[in-house]
Amino acid sequence: MPMPNYLKIVIDNTFNKTTYYDNNHSKGPIQSNAVISINKGNMEARAEHQRTKQYQTIYTFATSIGVGLVILILFWILYFRNGFAWQSNPSLEFNWHPFLMTLGMLFLYSQGILAYRTGRRFEKKPLKLAHAVLNFSAFVLSVIGLKAAFDSHNLSSKPIPNLYTLHSWIGLATVIIFATQFLIGFTSFLYPGLSQSLRKAVLPVHVSFGTGCFTLAVVAVVTGLLEKAVFAIEDYSARSSEGVLVNIAGLAAALYGLLVLYLLNEPDYKRTASGDDQIVLDRSE
Repeated sequence: MPMPNYLKIVIDNTFNKTTYYDNNHSKGPIQSNAVISINKGNMEARAEHQRTKQYQTIYTFATSIGVGLVILILFWILYFRNGFAWQSNPSLEFNWHPFLMTLGMLFLYSQGILAYRTGRRFEKKPLKLAHAVLNFSAFVLSVIGLKAAFDSHNLSSKPIPNLYTLHSWIGLATVIIFATQFLIGFTSFLYPGLSQSLRKAVLPVHVSFGTGCFTLAVVAVVTGLLEKAVFAIEDYSARSSEGVLVNIAGLAAALYGLLVLYLLNEPDYKRTASGDDQIVLDRSE
């Protein structure tokens, strides 16, 4: 008894596809729903692989800039600004401020808000914990950085006024928004946690304010570097080596911020909901 046409299969491992043929092969492949479905699945898998590869390439480049920026700020402080101290030397205590704010509110914060996209193939729970830990670490460093700035003003032999520059206003507003964001996010999504319907309502707001807060953090870092250069580098207008270094750091911070915002807002890089997800994921996840 001849084999039915629909049971004869040729599997082409080279192109990872399955094709159905009739018995004499004279009429070519049979266009069945199964073939279309299999090919469509393969195309979607290849597209997903390509999107993941693109994300990882841009993410690696952006992270390299972020790490380089932190190292550059550290080099600037150690080589040009005489290193670190605490309250015994208020002028050197201030040096903790640019370093910790860049490390915390720019680098760690960005890694935290990208956690869901960077780990898009992982279950949501560990990503949620990583998101919380990175953001909490950023908050702790920012508090220490703020204390260093206030101490350097208040403990100086000639006290310096606080909170009169645009940078200080933007910076303080950023930390306040960030702290509020963290508190709302922790209580809504980790402990004690809101109901599913309330989390659906809170999530888009949490995501939008998180993105906006990171943008403010980038602005705060750039204006802070400019302010320090104008106030502290005597030959800044002469394009001194220290001034050029600070300018490069500012450009790196701006570029890093733009790349992170692109990764955060590109729809193709959003995390696909898995079985352990309990709510509809917003665009940033």
